[in-house]
Amino acid sequence: MAYRMAVCDDSPEDARYIAALAQAWSSARGAALRVERFPSAEAFLFRYGEDQGYDMLLLDIEMGGMNGVELAKRIRRENEIIQIIFITGYSDYIAEGYEVAALHYLMKPLKEEKFFAVLDRAAEKLRSNERVLTLHLPGEIRRISLYEIRYLDVRLNYVTVHAREDIAVKMPLSRLTALLDERFYQVGRSLTVNLYYISRVTRTEILLQDGTALPLPRGAYEGVNRAIIGMR
Repeated sequence: MAYRMAVCDDSPEDARYIAALAQAWSSARGAALRVERFPSAEAFLFRYGEDQGYDMLLLDIEMGGMNGVELAKRIRRENEIIQIIFITGYSDYIAEGYEVAALHYLMKPLKEEKFFAVLDRAAEKLRSNERVLTLHLPGEIRRISLYEIRYLDVRLNYVTVHAREDIAVKMPLSRLTALLDERFYQVGRSLTVNLYYISRVTRTEILLQDGTALPLPRGAYEGVNRAIIGMR
């Protein structure tokens, strides 16, 4: 698979180093990689407005003008697939990185082994976004990209798959969840959630990035949090 990466950093030296390290990763993994460097969030947004075909976005946090967190929020509003990685010398924005479903938060100076491991995870997630769920419905077969599925819940004798549209299928939730991948976690008997869409978990509910609030069964809080931590 070929990848396209944007490095957004207002330090030319840091941007060159990150790009060189990314190219070293691609050579070590035998992967095709195109890296483009941008000196500001505004410069990237101008380019992104013309061409949205990026797979990975490596962002500095503190930049003149728009910062990296605000840029990530703007990109994430319309792009759920791009892998966002924060690379910075500051540790004050970890919560914001969680809100935009950032893949990881790397501190400068970068360590090659850790950097390579994070890019490996990004590549795996991009590959997983090509996976689909095939549903056999009365009179038709529907194929849904897994990354589109936010959650599944049980209503009467049907499971509703909540993606770009809601699709009801007569199948046990556990059987349907088994057809998914590691990004999905079954919460009790009536809910399976895509961990990447979660913005916050309380003792009583799961909040998704689109504002959806899902009731959390009693005793499920710790399990959901362990599942989220295990994905990061």
